[in-house]
Amino acid sequence: MIEPSRRAACGVCLRPQSACICRWITPVAHEAEVLILQHPMEAGHAKNTGRLLHLSLPRSRVLVGETFEESGLHAAMSETPAYTVLLYPPARQDDEEPALDLEQLKDPSQVRLVVLDATWRKSRKMLHLNPLLRQLPRLSLEDVPASNYLIRKAHKPGQLSTLEATCAALAQLERDADKYQPLLQAFDGFVARQLALQSGFQSA
Repeated sequence: MIEPSRRAACGVCLRPQSACICRWITPVAHEAEVLILQHPMEAGHAKNTGRLLHLSLPRSRVLVGETFEESGLHAAMSETPAYTVLLYPPARQDDEEPALDLEQLKDPSQVRLVVLDATWRKSRKMLHLNPLLRQLPRLSLEDVPASNYLIRKAHKPGQLSTLEATCAALAQLERDADKYQPLLQAFDGFVARQLALQSGFQSA
């Protein structure tokens, strides 16, 4: 029996060519390094924004997994730049959390921003399964922008896509919100395309 051929995939974004996102790749000369820890369920998700974010940020890296070997994760966070922070809301008062060193944040080029690319529920599980992540100081967003991520349901106000949250964090670190507007506009195009596809499926 001959197996059906797989749909041809784009060699850049790794998506099927019919769902290629390369037109929305918008390179940004960001200062802080970005380490994206992507949950496996997000890696092939059509509505995921982590891949578009990674392709648009030259100083970014993606590791896929739910549980990471501590040695490998430690190595990924031990290279320069020197100061690593986790983009995540503050821990509860009864949890130990390293204090954020505001002095080290003054030079974004020496900061590594760790981002969890997962649903909120899965991101909490990733924190639980990877103690090294819980040892990182947390960077939270000062002014949470309104989300344009209309293709996935937010369970609470202020929940953003991975791309939106990372852009907001980088803009906060660099004190330059305008720099990330082109990428956010490209993201809006990506969302509009996904909405159009959803509408087509629903009407078919």
